[in-house]
Amino acid sequence: MEKRNQTNHERDILDRAARVLPQGSLGNLNYDLIVNKGKGSHIWDESGNEYVDYLLGSGPMLVGHSNPPVLEAVLNQLSSGTTFFATNEKSVELAEEIVKAVPCAEKVRFLSTGSEATLYAMRLARAFTGKDKILKFEGGYHGMNDYALMSMSPSKLMDYPQAEPDTAGIPKSLQAEMLIAPFNDIETTTAIIDRYKDELAGVIVEPFQRLLPPKEGFLEGLREITSHYEIPLIFDEVVTGFRFSYGGAQNYYGVVPDICTLGKAIAGGFPLTAVAGRDEIMNHFDSEKVSKDGFMPQIGTLSGNPIACAAGLATLDILKQDGVYEKMFNTGRKIMNGLQKTLDKAEIPAKVVGEPVLFDAFFTTEEVYDYRTSLSADSQKLARFNQLILDRGILKGTTKFYISTEHNDQDVEKTLAAFEEAVGILKSE
Repeated sequence: MEKRNQTNHERDILDRAARVLPQGSLGNLNYDLIVNKGKGSHIWDESGNEYVDYLLGSGPMLVGHSNPPVLEAVLNQLSSGTTFFATNEKSVELAEEIVKAVPCAEKVRFLSTGSEATLYAMRLARAFTGKDKILKFEGGYHGMNDYALMSMSPSKLMDYPQAEPDTAGIPKSLQAEMLIAPFNDIETTTAIIDRYKDELAGVIVEPFQRLLPPKEGFLEGLREITSHYEIPLIFDEVVTGFRFSYGGAQNYYGVVPDICTLGKAIAGGFPLTAVAGRDEIMNHFDSEKVSKDGFMPQIGTLSGNPIACAAGLATLDILKQDGVYEKMFNTGRKIMNGLQKTLDKAEIPAKVVGEPVLFDAFFTTEEVYDYRTSLSADSQKLARFNQLILDRGILKGTTKFYISTEHNDQDVEKTLAAFEEAVGILKSE
């Protein structure tokens, strides 16, 4: 489609949303859009417009919308119950599969959100070491808990390792407990760890930070320095887990942390996340394995519910099939290359950055490898590009293209055609 058609019904829903929801949205995506349904790699809005979906619910729909085996697994479980606040076989089976797949996972604790997962991962590191400070990386996103929302998008560039809260409502006292280092700079990071080694409980990092791949040797250097000082290394794999490979980014990049968080892709669109790690660390969840002072209780009403776990098992069964990751990477590579070629042909300065399953364009002439270099990109031009392709039936997030198992050559063809039109308009403006 050349321009989205919007019915009175959809506009009415948008008006109603503005009256009862802050900013008229769920706080996630602020497009002028009400989604009605999804199937495979496509979604439809309330006006009947169809889109190739690269938003994928912000990542969890790795096997596409309404995937038949996932729906069948959920429907089969529904008749037996939805949640019990008790251990169930589906949760045990899913934990067993995660332990088989993920290199660092010896035990698993299920949760419901990524923000919970990173909160408990950091708390585990503190319980294990008896220390308080956590080092994270500037520009890194680890959910919405108070410790995580530090220097993800700082209003001013602070001197490392000083942290800045990203939002109102975070106690200023927490700033002192978080240290900030530059992603992909192992020398500066090592110097900070050397200085604070006696106070550091853990280092948390996205092995692939937002859209930025690690430089050669960066993750290896992190593993070396944290192992040297016996500081737990936490990989936040809520985004990358089961997406970059069946064993996640730690398998893809060949660096194994002590603790990891998982989410999004592990449950086929249902609310389920996990923290996993080495036995001796995960034992802090077990009152029989550690002292009273070392025990760390964790309770969640819906954690490990059988509906989400059934969906997760069905999702992982799909991902285990031969050729699944090869197909996703090939599809994503075609789109990445096509977007870069289209931008180059139009002589619009931009760099397509990421991995074939997760990427986007930075409208800049500069190399982008950390938060500060990403600031050179023209965010308004990206927003305009997003709107232009949305009007042509291509939905993506504010800063990401997610690829699913269900995207196909027809989707690629439509997407590249939308790129041609959108980039042509950008060039003329």
